[in-house]
Amino acid sequence: MAGTATITAPAGNSPLRRSLTRFYNNRAAIAGLVILAPILITVLTYHLWWPYGPNSIDLRAMNSGPSGRHWFGTDGVGRDTLARLMQGGRVSLMVATVSVVISSVIGFMLGAFAVFGGRFADGLIMRFVDLCMTLPPVILLLVLASIAGTGIVPTIFVISLLSWPVLARMIRARLLELRERDFVVAARGMGAGFWHLLCRHALPNSIDILVVYATLQIANAILLEAGLSFLGLGIAPPEASWGNMLNAARSTVVLEQHPSQWMFAGGALVLTVLAINFVGDGLRDAFDPRSDLN
Repeated sequence: MAGTATITAPAGNSPLRRSLTRFYNNRAAIAGLVILAPILITVLTYHLWWPYGPNSIDLRAMNSGPSGRHWFGTDGVGRDTLARLMQGGRVSLMVATVSVVISSVIGFMLGAFAVFGGRFADGLIMRFVDLCMTLPPVILLLVLASIAGTGIVPTIFVISLLSWPVLARMIRARLLELRERDFVVAARGMGAGFWHLLCRHALPNSIDILVVYATLQIANAILLEAGLSFLGLGIAPPEASWGNMLNAARSTVVLEQHPSQWMFAGGALVLTVLAINFVGDGLRDAFDPRSDLN
């Protein structure tokens, strides 16, 4: 009709656009991306441009320092430190990412079952979550690692079983509020089943929690893997990881006379974890609706 004005919300004012704007305005988060991106690119592509493999042995250069041939030096058996550093980063990041994906699925599914599965399921699942959260994490980690053994798959298994209870509680809190919304009540009244509620309502409304949790938990998983490998319970040699490269520093000779064998792994670990934490904090602030009030 003539004279009738149609009011349309500007595309730039959508919640996603506002979240992205808050993220890009966070200097620490952008700094984290600037640090993290080259590390990921280098770790994932080193085999295309670096001539040495992580287990290639150069008997003429054992325990050598940084040089034009071996930029970061070599270890006690002549393996190139840079190649092992890059392969160790690949292994550490893979272990962390896969374990976080598994723990995210476990935490999300248990939180959703607790909300949409009825009062009995809610009580049973949350008491189980409470039990898991009361166990001392360090002792549980060491016990699980000693039972599962060493290697990539057992390490992923151990880390993924350690970190899901907090996410389950967060998802349950979000979905309890969502369950009372009119569109969810209407969907349940029309006979919508659990999987419909999960895929159409629970998952889209929990994406922000899952993204922030996964980002921050990856940094924690990298540290857990490094700690287990340092103690000899994670990634076992000859496979490289940042944790078992740091294990070389337990020798006084290596610690004092060959710092290149552990120093670069320690620096890469610190930089990567800091960068991921900066990005995770930026995502958490970006998805926080209260940030619009600032």
